[in-house]
Amino acid sequence: MDWLERTGTLRQWTRSGTRAPHKPLLLLYALGRFQDDADGELRYSAVEEDLQRLLTEYGPPNRTTPAYPFHHLVSDGVWEVRTDRGPGSPGSGVRDLRETGAAGRFVPELRVALRREPPLLGRMARLLLDLHFPPSLHGELCEAVGLELELVETKQLSAVRRQRDRRMRELVLTAYEYRCAFCGYDGRIGAVPVGLEAAHVRWWAFDGPDDIDNGLCLCSLHHKLFDKGVLGIGDGHCILVSQRFIGHSPAAREHVIALAGRPLVGPQPGARPVAAGHRAWHTAQVFHGAPRPAADAVCE
Repeated sequence: MDWLERTGTLRQWTRSGTRAPHKPLLLLYALGRFQDDADGELRYSAVEEDLQRLLTEYGPPNRTTPAYPFHHLVSDGVWEVRTDRGPGSPGSGVRDLRETGAAGRFVPELRVALRREPPLLGRMARLLLDLHFPPSLHGELCEAVGLELELVETKQLSAVRRQRDRRMRELVLTAYEYRCAFCGYDGRIGAVPVGLEAAHVRWWAFDGPDDIDNGLCLCSLHHKLFDKGVLGIGDGHCILVSQRFIGHSPAAREHVIALAGRPLVGPQPGARPVAAGHRAWHTAQVFHGAPRPAADAVCE
């Protein structure tokens, strides 16, 4: 069975370039859950909210429901649905899926293949990402569905590895009231934030926990610069800008250099700020060189 071919030829409604990433999003979510629990199944009523959030954030602007791919993915030969009454999907109606206890998972042959050949999971995920989403969203999408592709692609997947907490992104963004902690950016399309990400201060690969006090809500630009060591956080929760960063344009001065010495935006009262240990790790292991003098503000 060529599972990659099936993954790459999903039956989708298409017309004049209209996006229909419903099945790919469900498959990516299912791959992430399989990575956590290979024996589990996805009860529609339990995962409906997660799937709806994915469709809202990464799908087309028109309103839609996760019930459609949950039912119709069966026709592609990679997915099966059963209800409290037995095998078979009750249809694509939301009420029917909820009331019958509908639950989905990969077909038995695919589950066997994924267990026998762990890198297959990564190849399927990469194919879905490449076919349906721009590269700028790949990392963010993997985080949203709980996929750790580096592990499976280097054959390091194990039953005892640490598990990421899918809730971290939402908890961190809420703590910072959906504003970039460096510049205050808070853009949305409707009710959906765009260009905002949950950044680990101490990296996950170096035992950074999925805790609010190890996270920052950052816009995409400042997240990249933070991870590159251009930006950091000082002892007084002020913003550090590396002296090694060079930028002469008005944009570079306004969006980077002028941040030096400014206090972080947030978190809201009652939320834990970045812990001193995590700040110290980032300053020692990631931040490049010495910080610039404060541009127009001084942190106390």
